[in-house]
Amino acid sequence: MNELNIAMTQLEIIGMTCDDCAEHVKAALERIPGVRMANVSFPQGRAEVDAEAGVGVEALAAAVTTLGYQARSVEALARPADLIDKAQDVPGGDTTRRGGEPLLHIVVIGSGGAAMAAALKAVELGARVTLIERGTIGGTCVNVGCVPSKIMIRTAHVAHVRTVSPFDDGITAAAPLVLRERLLAQQQGRVDELRRAKYEAILAGNSAITVWRGKAAFKDPNILTVQLSDGGERTLTFDRCLIATGARPAIPPIPGLRDTPYWTSTEALASDTIPPRLAVIGSSVVSAELAQAFARLGSQVTILARSTLFFREDPAIGEVVTEAFRSEGIEVLEHTQASQIVHANGEFVLTTQQGELRADRLLVATGRAPNTRDLNLDVAGVMVNPQGAITIDAGMHTSARNIFAAGDCTDQPQFVYVAAAAGTRAAINMAGGNATMDLTAMPAVVFTDPQIATVGLSEAEAHQRDIETDSRTLTLDNVPRALANFDTRGFIKLVMEEGSRCLIGVQAVAPGAGELIQTAALAIRNRMTAEDLADQLFPYLTMVEGLKLAAQTFRKDVKQLSCCAG
Repeated sequence: MNELNIAMTQLEIIGMTCDDCAEHVKAALERIPGVRMANVSFPQGRAEVDAEAGVGVEALAAAVTTLGYQARSVEALARPADLIDKAQDVPGGDTTRRGGEPLLHIVVIGSGGAAMAAALKAVELGARVTLIERGTIGGTCVNVGCVPSKIMIRTAHVAHVRTVSPFDDGITAAAPLVLRERLLAQQQGRVDELRRAKYEAILAGNSAITVWRGKAAFKDPNILTVQLSDGGERTLTFDRCLIATGARPAIPPIPGLRDTPYWTSTEALASDTIPPRLAVIGSSVVSAELAQAFARLGSQVTILARSTLFFREDPAIGEVVTEAFRSEGIEVLEHTQASQIVHANGEFVLTTQQGELRADRLLVATGRAPNTRDLNLDVAGVMVNPQGAITIDAGMHTSARNIFAAGDCTDQPQFVYVAAAAGTRAAINMAGGNATMDLTAMPAVVFTDPQIATVGLSEAEAHQRDIETDSRTLTLDNVPRALANFDTRGFIKLVMEEGSRCLIGVQAVAPGAGELIQTAALAIRNRMTAEDLADQLFPYLTMVEGLKLAAQTFRKDVKQLSCCAG
């Protein structure tokens, strides 16, 4: 090997906690083809790498990132303005490192959870990024999804407990006056605050990311055309591209529906009034969350469920939630569909097999469709499934070699935390790494009251995979925290693989179920048995203690135990 072809690169390594960490980083770096030697110091948080000139910082950083640490070029930290230019095609902009090595150019289409995670990770790995957004910066979650919906749900919860609670015999209840326009202003203020702080300010402050406002479509596998929002069209060549365009509400083909002023979740969350009568079409997450929120804020709500509520989940989930809804005065019409919808004289008229249903507003919440239709994916060689979702593997690779995808536009579960994790891993792989995402222990929460929380496999899903199971269901009247709250609605169910005795699934319906499910996820991730879980210490009078009690039912009758028996 010719010494003249060897160059030394210094990296800052973030996240090491001991000398063993440094040894792991050293080994990973020295496995890269072309790396001659690596010296890594934990106390200094630095690595010095002797490698052939063709080995770039991106490859070095990607190898470190796959271990769970972060790596940044010391030279890039010292000279960010020289190494990374702010804008594509800006005269005089520097698109190369010292020595003439070009910066990896990554284009990200979208600006939501997946897009932002990918853009920031790509910059950490030494790339320059062009981010293209055709609408509002921040995507669905912060603007029209998670954040505003959870604010409204919390508002409705406060209104509800002021109206009725298990302690009304000793605390006088009084129905509150709901001033929706003021609540909306508060809600939108927090949305605007988070968008500015977590999206717009971060993008504006990062010199390695250029934001283009416009609509992107593929011209070929390496070039995009962008219809700019302020007029004109530009082309953009990239080394790698991430598609992170999210999804939009899916509208069912009900005769007459598209000619009416129906709501999707976007319009419902932005409404400054609470309609006297609200009809909701849908039977899953968004429909249930918003139906209960509007009911608690004063609407008379009727839900039309094509089957039953949450019919894709364990049947007990839908049964408990339906009972809870009906106890609050929400009408749940199971196995009911609208065959015709008209809007006349200020009201909606829905024709069903059970007769006509009239409402002042109609919310359609029947799922979400991926935003892939206008991207011209066929010319780029990117394959989609019959629903239009981009098909990807565990590394977020599409069917096109240099094009990746993440988030709700793909065939992965539509959760923002999944999207963000996918975006980070996509960036690592676009920079030459080999990161994957394991969804075996992916938790999910529905913010109804009681909440629904699940992780892993249900019994039915396990049986479809030919896995023999053993399961136990613990009703909440066996959980001390629920008894102390005088609220025993719901259950906790554990599903165990018969042979290994390892926990493979948990389903819970309970107030605060979302706060206990991560413990279950960690148990599944670490292949704990039910006995392992039962032997753990859980703080008394917490809802998460219900996991321990449920695990104990595999070998004991918990009704025969004292309150905090171990």
